[in-house]
Amino acid sequence: MITCSKTYRDIPLSHRQPKHSGRCSRIHGHSWAITLTFSSRELDDNGFVVDFGELHYIGDWIDEHLDHGTIVCNSDPKIKEIRKLAQSGLLKITEVEQASCEGIAEHLFFIFNKLVRQHTQDRAWIQKIHLEEDSRNSATFEPSVKK
Repeated sequence: MITCSKTYRDIPLSHRQPKHSGRCSRIHGHSWAITLTFSSRELDDNGFVVDFGELHYIGDWIDEHLDHGTIVCNSDPKIKEIRKLAQSGLLKITEVEQASCEGIAEHLFFIFNKLVRQHTQDRAWIQKIHLEEDSRNSATFEPSVKK
């Protein structure tokens, strides 16, 4: 198996931890970075695991769903209010199980893995995702069973 990585940086994104006892219970933002590690058992005709120049579909997904967006827990007690703000155009939301850095990393892993598998006809996949919510805090998700 061979791997390569690509990082998407400076993604303005907010989130909220509704059960947190401190300031993270309020909507707040970070400049996020996403590093994807791609894997394959065989290289393509150009000798790549993935062609970095052809990953526009990942950048497009990030721009559409995350850039200047807000990640919220689908179980947030304020979810109805948050959805109304989204419907009014004041927020762009992505709903997840857990809006922690760890929960977001896991959520994004499965989205990006599906996209990569589709675009490479299952020749390549995401091995792991490393998510930085700022320069000091990060989480890495790598499933124990390859999906």
